[in-house]
Amino acid sequence: MKQKASLKPAAKYTAEEIMILEGLEPVRKRPGMYIGSTDTKGLHHLVTEIIDNSVDEAIAGFAKNIYVIIKANDQLTVYDDGRGIPVETHKKAGISALEVAMTRLHAGAKFDNRAYQASGGLHGIGASAVNALSLSMKVEVIRDKRLYSQEYKRGAPQTKVIGRQIPKNKDGFYTFLSGTKTTFSYDPFIFKKKPKFSFETIKKSLRERAYLVARLFFHLYDQRTERECHFYFDGGIRSLVKHLNKNKKVLHPIIYVQRQLEDSETPVGVEAALQYNEGFNETIMSFANVINTPDGGTHLTGFRTALTKAIKEYALRTGILQGEKNAFVGDDFKEGLTAVIFTKMPASDIQFESQTKTKLNNPEAQSAVYNTVKEALDVYFEEHPADAKKIMEKVLLAAKARMAARAARDAVVRKGVLEGMTLPGKLADCQETNPAQSELYIVEGDSAGGSAKQGRDRKFQAILPLGGKILNTERARLDKIINFEELKALIIALGMGIGETLKIEKLRYHRVIIMCDADVDGEHIVTLLLTFFYRHLKSIVDKGYLYVAMPPLYKIQEGKKIAYAYNEEEREKTLKNFKNPVIQRYKGLGEMNPEQLWETTMDPKNRILKQIVIDDAAQADQVFNMLMGEEVPPRKRYIQTHAKTATLDI
Repeated sequence: MKQKASLKPAAKYTAEEIMILEGLEPVRKRPGMYIGSTDTKGLHHLVTEIIDNSVDEAIAGFAKNIYVIIKANDQLTVYDDGRGIPVETHKKAGISALEVAMTRLHAGAKFDNRAYQASGGLHGIGASAVNALSLSMKVEVIRDKRLYSQEYKRGAPQTKVIGRQIPKNKDGFYTFLSGTKTTFSYDPFIFKKKPKFSFETIKKSLRERAYLVARLFFHLYDQRTERECHFYFDGGIRSLVKHLNKNKKVLHPIIYVQRQLEDSETPVGVEAALQYNEGFNETIMSFANVINTPDGGTHLTGFRTALTKAIKEYALRTGILQGEKNAFVGDDFKEGLTAVIFTKMPASDIQFESQTKTKLNNPEAQSAVYNTVKEALDVYFEEHPADAKKIMEKVLLAAKARMAARAARDAVVRKGVLEGMTLPGKLADCQETNPAQSELYIVEGDSAGGSAKQGRDRKFQAILPLGGKILNTERARLDKIINFEELKALIIALGMGIGETLKIEKLRYHRVIIMCDADVDGEHIVTLLLTFFYRHLKSIVDKGYLYVAMPPLYKIQEGKKIAYAYNEEEREKTLKNFKNPVIQRYKGLGEMNPEQLWETTMDPKNRILKQIVIDDAAQADQVFNMLMGEEVPPRKRYIQTHAKTATLDI
């Protein structure tokens, strides 16, 4: 029978807690299996692994400060004032426990419940995987009033663990009584594209963890730019919900629940905070042991089930639904919802879908979150009937809008099926039927649309011209969107439906390309279309299928010699190869003939496409809400703040 674990801090942390499973060679052979990719995202996964080792010390109750320093030579340092990795000889391995932890895959203190009870690390490979993928690494440990260190190259130790007297006043780390300091530089043989450490990406990661681990100080320094930032929060996930709902009109105070469930083989700590606002969109974040799980998992399923059941039962009990049990569906509860779900479990029991930790798989987390949230909401609704009424009215309004959207969609179906069986007349479709080989150009205006239709490769390129101003979907419900002719044509052309009928596998094109003029009006249309995709067809963005075409700004010609420049800097550089050129500034796509449009903007050999990705969903939500929402003051403040950095096309 499995021994019952506990989430209470354990002070003992010695070589005996370091367990060994295998070496590092698999990491170098297949790095993608361990960090997801070998691009910028993979590089920052390395950073997160090291940071989370320090965060684990804070969760266990031993670290109060974590420092992250980005250095000018593609090096990064992380240090904390925790207990320090054990350095004594490991009995089984016959070498220092520090060397074991840094050079053996699946070697660490996170495989049993003695040293860590709620850890961000899953497989114990964090630091050793970083070591395996680093050109060089140095780890320093302060324990028992001594400084111990070891250096590595591509995961291989270059020295034995060396102990010496702690230096005086060299840097902040050496002032601690205990702690661990890690400095590494990635291996360019693995990271062939030579990615750079991003201040903003690391800042976002630290901010998230600061919200989750109350009263832990984070300090970030970038020696390349002399930027720095610091985070410290007392309010935990309530502060995060407040931050996410900034600039939004909220309907009620934040509902917060916290519980520690110890009555099962696997104890689970649950925290949840939620608040509805007057908007139409959902913002929800889930975490497991401080790891952001963007793909959700069992803890998120438990939360949604509890929210759905609590609201339905209250609505029936108070007569709002008048006995219609099926009047609400899942999407009705999402409109205007902001929520954060945070679960903590013993490191040896937590199960993610993969080492990249994007989805939680533990079934016990689902039941723990469900029971905790359901009971808390039942009590809250009974004790705060005015707030409960506002939430019920919000959900009921969403249900009515959904039914209106269904009626509008059914009307469209009767005229010509929305999911693409009867394609819009303005669509010039491609011959290819394989979505992976097909692309759709969404073009601004009939003039540019005509050139694009003539210049395209009709085998795999479809053209859909859109005329007039696009509806701002940040301020519109689904029924209004479906009745808007230009967007209706786009929905039909894509073929995947919308709302509750949306099925990403029915998408007819795996490259959806927005192509607009390179001026203010064109950028406005791009923004409106991006808002539509982000709010209503987000799975296209998540799959990496959405792009923005980059037409040239200048045509430079001297006799038969022609070149195109896509920005001012490129123009100046190109002009060095001409003596008496004629320079044409394009004001719109309609000024190009079909051959020019193909050569510069549509030919896969020459064109420049920007792929639309979401690095920070919470930040994206706030930006769309601020720029496209109904509240004017936040937008005015943003414009006033950034006015001096704007580039005007006059």
